[in-house]
Amino acid sequence: MPLHRRAVPLIALALAVGPGLAGCGSEEPEESAGDLLSRAKETLDETASAHFVLDSAGAPSSGTALVGGEGDIARPASFEGTLKVVALGSTVDLEVVSVGGTVYAQLPFASGFSVIDPAQFGIGDPGALLDPETGISQLFTEARSAELGEERRVDGEVVREVTAELPGDLVEQLLTSKDPSQAVQATFSIATGSGELRRAALTGPFFAAGEDGTYTLELSDFGADVEITAPAPG
Repeated sequence: MPLHRRAVPLIALALAVGPGLAGCGSEEPEESAGDLLSRAKETLDETASAHFVLDSAGAPSSGTALVGGEGDIARPASFEGTLKVVALGSTVDLEVVSVGGTVYAQLPFASGFSVIDPAQFGIGDPGALLDPETGISQLFTEARSAELGEERRVDGEVVREVTAELPGDLVEQLLTSKDPSQAVQATFSIATGSGELRRAALTGPFFAAGEDGTYTLELSDFGADVEITAPAPG
């Protein structure tokens, strides 16, 4: 058989297979750190509720400071859970409910809830944590020098880290700071599929100027059916 006749089916085969092979090797462009933070903010701002767990390291054993907690936050401005606070030389667990800007707590040795000023316990209004302007998601907007970090699988979900620097005065408004002029280092862990923030680790002078402490915030159960009502006065 002449060579030119044998070449025709080979060329046809190459044309048929070639695009498929090219398609197999192609990949979507990687999402940038800034785009991932923007998606995390949009996702958090749209959710109706979330469950959070807060932990800390480097906290003092005296003075007044928020050192941990767990509870549910619901839009527009509600919270119900337990906050762990160092006060008067001991660590106490405060049962806290916040509804519409009024914060209630069951104080030690009290039989019921009382209206409190959360600032006296070194905390802000936990009901505002989902507020787009003053809550957690503002950390994404104000993040500086954001860079992509490690990608890993956690409980079957792909999570990508983003490291960034946050203004100290912003973090002071949300949590606390003994030196708001000092920037806070942040590592966000964001689910790449859903865009949900899974973990935020913040390091800065939270408990003493010139000394680093750490807050770790974990979020889950986005959009769960949560109903929070104000407690009856004690």
